[in-house]
Amino acid sequence: MSLPEILALVAIGGVAGFINVLSSGGSMLTLPLLMFLGLPAQIANGTNRVAITLQSITAVGSFFRAGHHNLAVSIRLSIPAVAGALLGAWTATWIPRQIFEGVLIAAMIGASIFMLLPQPKLDTRPLTPERLGIPEYLALFLIGLYGGFIQVGVGALFVVVLYRMLKIDLPQVNVIKVFIILIYTLPALAIFALNDQVFWGMGLVLALGNMAGAIVAVRVNMGVRGALWIKWLTLVMVAIILVRLIW
Repeated sequence: MSLPEILALVAIGGVAGFINVLSSGGSMLTLPLLMFLGLPAQIANGTNRVAITLQSITAVGSFFRAGHHNLAVSIRLSIPAVAGALLGAWTATWIPRQIFEGVLIAAMIGASIFMLLPQPKLDTRPLTPERLGIPEYLALFLIGLYGGFIQVGVGALFVVVLYRMLKIDLPQVNVIKVFIILIYTLPALAIFALNDQVFWGMGLVLALGNMAGAIVAVRVNMGVRGALWIKWLTLVMVAIILVRLIW
């Protein structure tokens, strides 16, 4: 890696880590970056999980130290997510490159459209294990399946399930989200590593930026209004990346 590549990985990683904790869409920046730096699509997909794992460890540890966690619910929701992630990651290791790149572009466009939709104002309430049922566990399995496969925009799916379906406030959504992502990313990363689809050098450099961004994000964990500028910043950057990917 050259010095400009290292600086790009750290800088974009920092932005992505901040976005991933507070909203969604960080992988819409980091995954194409890894591809632009010369990694094949599948290896970029696996390498991105190094940064996601270390970023999530940083965010979860910071949230726990600050007293923000819902461990009982998070563990229950992580179980179906892990099952889905194992299947998704395994599928991603053998799917043809052209199909994967097409899915990436479609996922980025879909996630961008979702980010443009207004968030409804809901009467939120605490999430307890008693409120979880088959629909919620099935939804988390599907999120894990998607996250294990590509990860791009997965935070938007958590907003659908945790905020819209279960009606918990957005700061608590962020806390539960990063815990579940950590738990399902560990086995997904192992699958990519076992299939030689992880470039550890780039992954660890990218992780430095992600971890720094995650630390800052935990300190300013915010709701809908505070995250609005993050959404527009992400969308502008994603639009530029989409033009580059398509053309």
